Amino acid sequence: MSQKIGLYAGSFDPITNGHLDVIRRAARLFDKLYVAPMTNTSKDYLFTYEEKKTFIESEIADLTNVVVINGKNELSTKLAEKVGAHFMIRSMRNPDDFGYESGVASINKVLDKNIETIFLLANDKYATISSSMMKEVAKFGGDISEFVPKAVATELVKKLRRE
Repeated sequence: MSQKIGLYAGSFDPITNGHLDVIRRAARLFDKLYVAPMTNTSKDYLFTYEEKKTFIESEIADLTNVVVINGKNELSTKLAEKVGAHFMIRSMRNPDDFGYESGVASINKVLDKNIETIFLLANDKYATISSSMMKEVAKFGGDISEFVPKAVATELVKKLRRE
């Protein structure tokens, strides 16, 4: 029997508790789950791949079937093919995300007919969290400690104060 391998790709800039919840839930569905910080050309990033990898790995150290890989400057379907993943994990926080996420899934299916997209709905307590919102709140001195890991909150505040 072949392994069920999934790929959860995103910008993760920064990783939020909502992302981490999706990783933990997806890890239960697959024999192996790859988490890939990717490049989104429409976004400006605060964190490097190495920083994102460190944040993610420190929060999921107990998940032995999850591996963080570099998706920089790659199409997610090509990355999935490289690691043998036939499932893409996407998350939706609210109905507004459905249009965008279903479009991504459709394009991925055209690019690789063997890819199936698995949508995980955000846990209610994380449904309002987005990485861009966390940057905005932190930039203006708001407390984001409930929404992101402690190390992320600390580093985000440091980076935003340098700007």
